[in-house]
Parts: sequence; structure tokens; C-alpha cells
Amino acid sequence: MAAGLLLVSAASQAKVSPEEAAKLGVSGTELTPVGAIRAGDGEHVPEWTPYTPHGDKMIREATWVEHRYKDEQPLFVVTKANMAQYADMLSEGHKQLLQRYDSYKIKVYPSHRDAAWPKDIYEATIKNATTAHLEGGDPDKIRETTLGFPFPIPTTGAHPWWNHRLKWRGNDAVRYNNQAIVQGDGSFQLTKIVEEVKFKYANLNEPGSMNGPDDIFLWYLSETKAPPRMAGQLLLAWEHADYRSAWLYNPGLRRIRRAPSVGYDNPYEGTDGQQFYDQVDMVNGKLDRFTWKLLGRKPMITPYNSAAINSKALKYEDILQGLHINQDVARYEIHRMWVVEANNRPEVRHTFKKRTIYFDEDTWTATMIDNYDHRDEFYKFQEGHLVCLPTILSCSTVPEIIYDLQSRVYFATAMINEDKPNDFTVSFEEKHFEPNKVARRATR
Repeated sequence: MAAGLLLVSAASQAKVSPEEAAKLGVSGTELTPVGAIRAGDGEHVPEWTPYTPHGDKMIREATWVEHRYKDEQPLFVVTKANMAQYADMLSEGHKQLLQRYDSYKIKVYPSHRDAAWPKDIYEATIKNATTAHLEGGDPDKIRETTLGFPFPIPTTGAHPWWNHRLKWRGNDAVRYNNQAIVQGDGSFQLTKIVEEVKFKYANLNEPGSMNGPDDIFLWYLSETKAPPRMAGQLLLAWEHADYRSAWLYNPGLRRIRRAPSVGYDNPYEGTDGQQFYDQVDMVNGKLDRFTWKLLGRKPMITPYNSAAINSKALKYEDILQGLHINQDVARYEIHRMWVVEANNRPEVRHTFKKRTIYFDEDTWTATMIDNYDHRDEFYKFQEGHLVCLPTILSCSTVPEIIYDLQSRVYFATAMINEDKPNDFTVSFEEKHFEPNKVARRATR
């Protein structure tokens, strides 16, 4: 991989100099306001040409993902037969899928770099470049950052991770999260979850800062709606700068209790071990069980502009097939990705010995993760299908797939096709996420 990477300095600085930060800007600078290389590479990656909303207003109503490139045809299709030709641009997970399943293919379309963020996010990100740091080098102790991406010019592997976690996603949101464990024959059972989130850090109305361990960057509450045996379960979480407070409500016990197990490689409730808590939103939680190395950035084939797979015209049975999802509804493009290698610290064991995480340079979103077990064998591949929302000027992965290549089962999450689009018009008070309020809601 090193041969294809644009390598970064081995020296890890806490903050960048004013001279380095001056490379960031909306126009006429080397880097975009969030740190991506503005220019294209003359071959695969185009120049950054951000989407401009109508006037300065963002659309507030809940709308489906706009398919702006539906008339395009693939430039080429990667298969098992020709994958060697594109090997340097493929994640190991994609190589494994191509090698193992003759039916697997990757349709690569023209690349579009039009991801855009609100003006306030740009301005805050440029300021953060010279102030944000990890206190004492501890990857969990982020300090002196406000509202925007904290590390637009990363110098250590933990920096892209924090950019991913703290990115702007709207002030408040309701997400309709449908999940399924898909067996080798294509059979699955659906789990329906509704998630409510209030973002305290990346909040345009009341911008938040991270300056100490008790700082909260979001509140999260989920309720399981189906199947009936799981209906009524609630998960409440407060995400702090370097720890998580969590509670679970079990309708059978009719009480809410603290849940210190909500984190790391403990299985997420109701996923039968197919998703760990630190695989939600691709990657989350504390960083202390791994070392974090920034390898650099390189052009890669990655899920991008994934409106087609989120179409309300599709049923889940159209997407979820045996061994892998229906690759005819998946769209891939070539984009520059930051590559981070995380290795499990021997004194604090994790199910994964090594994780290679790929972050899109324009959105700081993790779209692919290679996970290895302690026998150094490939274990699970995470693939997030990136969509950018001009309605709120943000980008996220919908849906997300976790392929277990040892059991030949895969897990799909964050699907919305048969439900409703994510709603960013809501507004929650902080007390909505207090444990006693949640308990009263559950027992009404």
C-alpha cells in the first residue's frame, strides 16, 4: 500500500502552524476548508466543485436522497477476472469479496467531488486547525475545538477518527434504522429501530466545544419497534469527550439500568453478535484499545453518491441477496482516501487485532474498514454507502454493511427504503435524554 500513498510526516504534531492553516480556504487555496486537496489528480480524481444550495438556505423538510447522476453509466466494472488491474485502488475487503464470490462485482462510475458543508462549519474548521489537540498525546482526550472538524490537516491516525465522529450532521435528527442479518441463502429477518439524536458539538444554533472530559458532543436514544420479541427496548447514550455514559431499558424488567457494556467489541443488542458497539456509524467509541497510525492518502474505489441503493422504489428483498448485497444497485467512484491503521494493544484485548480504516478526504467519513482477527486472518469487512445531502449540507453512510467472511453471513444496518427518510426538522430539549425521562416514557 505504501507505494500508492501520499505519505505524511512521521512526526505527529498536536496543532498545525498558522502557515499550514493558511492552506485551508473556500477558494484559491491548496486545500479545501476541511483539508482535502482542492485539485484533481489528472487521472481519476476531479477537482473539488462543491454543491451550492439555492441561496443560503438549506431545505429543512425530510426528503429522500436526491439521485443527481442517475443517467450515468459505469466507466468500468471490477470482477474477479480483472481485479489485478485495479488492485492498488481496492481495499482488502473488496479484494476478499471478489476472490470468494464469483457473483460479486464493483461498478465504478464517474467521480463527483461536490460534498459541501455550511459556511459556519468551514470557518470553525479553519480556526480549529491551530488550536485542536490531543492532550498528552492521548487519542481520547480531544481539547480546544469548536463546532467544525477539529483536524483538517491530520498528523496522527486518531485525527481522522475524530473528524468522522464530530462532523456536522444537523442540529437534531430522527433516523429510521432498519437492520437485517442475511444468511447465505438470502433469507433475513428485519429489525426496526428509531433513533433520536441531539448534536451538542456540531450544532449551528448553539456551537459546542470540546475542552474537558465531561464535555458531551451528542445525546442518543434508540427504541426497537420490531420484531415483537425485542419491541420496547431502549438504549440511551451520552457521548463525552473521552468516555460514554449509557443506559438500557428492558421492557421485561420494566426498569432502566446503567450499561457499562455498551462499547468496544461487545455485541449490539439484537444483532446476534454481527455488529459490535464500536462498529455503529462505521466506527465510534473510545480509542484506547488500539494504536493509531496515519499511513497517508491515496485514490481508491469506494461507495459514493449512493442514491440508487436508497431509493424508496426498492424493497429490502431487492437489495439483500445471498452472500452479498445486490451490486447492481450499488455505486462506486474513485476518491482520495485517508488510510489509518489501528492495531490492538496487547494489554487491552479486542476481538479485532488490526483494523484498516479508509476516510474520504472531502467528508471525513469512514466508508470502508478491513478487520483482522488474532490469527492475522481477514475477518470482517465494513462498507458504508456514502450519500451527501444538499438539504442540510452533510454526508453520511446509508446503508452500512458488515460482511463476516468467515461465517459467510452479513449484517445490513441504517436502511430506510421501506420506512421514512431521516428527519432533521425535529428539535429536542436536553432533558429529553435524561434517564428518568426515558424511564417514564417507557412505562407510560
